[in-house]
Amino acid sequence: MKVAIVGAGWAGMAAAVTVAERGSEVTVFEAARTLGGRARAMAAQRPDGVPLTLDNGQHILIGAYTDSLALMERVGVNLAEALWAMPLALPYPDGQGLQTPRWAANWPAPLDALAAIATARGWSWSERLALVRTSLAWRAAGFRCPPSTTVSELCARLPRRVMAELIEPLCVSALNTPASQSSAQVFLRVMRDALFGKGHGSMGASNLLLPRVDLSMAFPQTAQRWLGLHHPKTTCVHAGTRVIALHPASDGWVLQVERQGALSEERFDQVIWATAATPAAQAMRRAADEAQARSLHGNVAQQLRAWASVTQALNFTAITTVYAWSEGVHLPAPLLALRAEPDAHSAPAQFVFDRGQLQPNEPGNHGVLAFVVSASVGDRDDLQSRVLQQAARQLGLDSLQPIQTVVEKRATFACTPELQRPPLCIAPALWAAGDYVEGPYPATLEGAVRSGVAVAQAL
Repeated sequence: MKVAIVGAGWAGMAAAVTVAERGSEVTVFEAARTLGGRARAMAAQRPDGVPLTLDNGQHILIGAYTDSLALMERVGVNLAEALWAMPLALPYPDGQGLQTPRWAANWPAPLDALAAIATARGWSWSERLALVRTSLAWRAAGFRCPPSTTVSELCARLPRRVMAELIEPLCVSALNTPASQSSAQVFLRVMRDALFGKGHGSMGASNLLLPRVDLSMAFPQTAQRWLGLHHPKTTCVHAGTRVIALHPASDGWVLQVERQGALSEERFDQVIWATAATPAAQAMRRAADEAQARSLHGNVAQQLRAWASVTQALNFTAITTVYAWSEGVHLPAPLLALRAEPDAHSAPAQFVFDRGQLQPNEPGNHGVLAFVVSASVGDRDDLQSRVLQQAARQLGLDSLQPIQTVVEKRATFACTPELQRPPLCIAPALWAAGDYVEGPYPATLEGAVRSGVAVAQAL
């Protein structure tokens, strides 16, 4: 069986590895030169001229991302070297906040998370107990709630400090949607896996896993190398190659491909479309027009349009990553939470990462910080300016110089209650893979990988 995969992000490469393992012939087409989609490496330069490699957005995994971690390991990623594993911790610059104590770091779930809650610095005992009781109540209810419930409604009885210092930052980082608008069902699924899951290998489910290598190397690029080593005769990954059209054939699909200015066509038995949601919907609408022009494929045209309509109805939210540098900067921890301020506009970033600690063997990363603004609003220059001012106030860093600010305007879908997401199957022999398709997870790397694996197994 000949299978084409359009898009070499985390979903596309997860599908490619799984399809190849199942014995099919796989061809991957990627328009960009670098693999990884919305989680890929990019070249940059510090203000002092030192070159370095950044990512097109700072990402984080957790120990509960079992599918991602298993697949990374399968293609040869050394998880201990590629990821900084730390027990659940969301410390603030002043040392307060949630941190798993060392004596509980190796406790099984959910005891490790409960220990972190019970020892949260700056919280009163009533606030700690309220969160413990609420977490256990979620478990007793099977982590279920009415589909229309928002996270704010789900957590309405929690103290204000717990909401501000834990629930809000967790919600906006996991779902990229404010708690007042986020789906409590999806939030509970993430909480179930993170607080009460088994994790992967020696990693606890609630462990925070911070990438110590660039995101292309963390999986997509390593997967490409693995495919070349283990399935050299049946797999091929074409970077810098754009699929500009697809149309149905009597026994599959034909892709029209552009590479180095030359056009070609190739037929495949099955096609997995693994691009971002918006270009996927646009491609399906164009394919529907093509199918309708061929009277034998009228029903296919209806299926393509129906799928595209559901996909185009998704609302999207932005994520901004501000990279900045100052000689000798070293944070108290590789990850710090940043406090919300009365004027939310003046403190947009929720987290800051010390890339010098995460990648100490890369000299270019020394003194480099990555500030993450989930559900960001505003233009690039304004966000960058506000984040640097926030860093001066909350971290005492008034000498930071900007390196690059990445605004991913359609980074994730808005994970709202009762949201209808497009199905994996678009039409006969045509499939969708990506973090936005039907599935239990929000728009995360784990959601992308799970969709790619699920599609490959469904062929």
